[in-house]
Amino acid sequence: MSQPIVLLENITKQYKQLHALDCIDLSLNSGEVLGLFGHNGAGKTTMMKLILGVISATSGNLSVFGVNPTDRQAWHSRRQIGYLPENVSFYDQLTGLEVLTYFARLKSVPKAQVHALLEQVGLMHAVHRQVKTYSKGMRQRLGLAQAFLGEPKLLLLDEPTVGLDPIATQEFYASVDNLKNSGASVILCSHVLPGVEQHIDRALILSKGKSIATGSLNELRQQAQLPVVIKAHGLNGALAKNQALSGFMVKANQLHIPEDMKLATIRELLRYDALSDLQVEAANLEQIYQHFLNTPNPKSEVNS
Repeated sequence: MSQPIVLLENITKQYKQLHALDCIDLSLNSGEVLGLFGHNGAGKTTMMKLILGVISATSGNLSVFGVNPTDRQAWHSRRQIGYLPENVSFYDQLTGLEVLTYFARLKSVPKAQVHALLEQVGLMHAVHRQVKTYSKGMRQRLGLAQAFLGEPKLLLLDEPTVGLDPIATQEFYASVDNLKNSGASVILCSHVLPGVEQHIDRALILSKGKSIATGSLNELRQQAQLPVVIKAHGLNGALAKNQALSGFMVKANQLHIPEDMKLATIRELLRYDALSDLQVEAANLEQIYQHFLNTPNPKSEVNS
């Protein structure tokens, strides 16, 4: 099996009495997208800084591309990393083209890629304008272009869709999907949960520096035991007479079913000739997130 792109083993980061991260384990493989979630101060940005080598862990083992990111040997691998901070900042007096050209030189990226990325993020109309004239959304687009420079093999994105309109958000996720398909690994940190789940392979939920849940969304649904909501239309009270299903009824046409009973329930409902419509809704990422944050003693993590 190939070596993980990012590996954290029992990582702790402590500032005096504050444990910003406490005994964190994480393995990120090539072509995998990890959603990193948690409230403000949960430790998400600290984890990204550790992976970038900006700060050092208090204890534990950390490797990125097989080396500790704070070691001198890690210098050559930094060209393979793209990073978008939560609060993106540029030299206001430079134009968008000058900003991206500057970062391209730092990463030894061909100039042709600069123009291609500016077009990809929809900034070609403003390439010669100073950044100080850019809106928040335009600055965020420029930040995304900077993060995508050099077709990175590891992409760290901290609140990447802040300030983006729905079209730009959709285009951003399409870019992430393309990078994933090319073998890049992505850590995506976001407070905007709707729309994220279809683009991630796994989620890691942090609270007060601790990992309270990690795994694929299906694994987290099973761990949380959140029900699947099934709405069956046209049955005119028949569900109440079905001994196998009546115990799961919450409304005349609505069932709350355990995840492992979903397929059997659907098969049972399809036996009714009067069935006119069927809606199946598994717990979404936001519901999963809220469950684990509100659970006093979460179960042990799901290993994947």
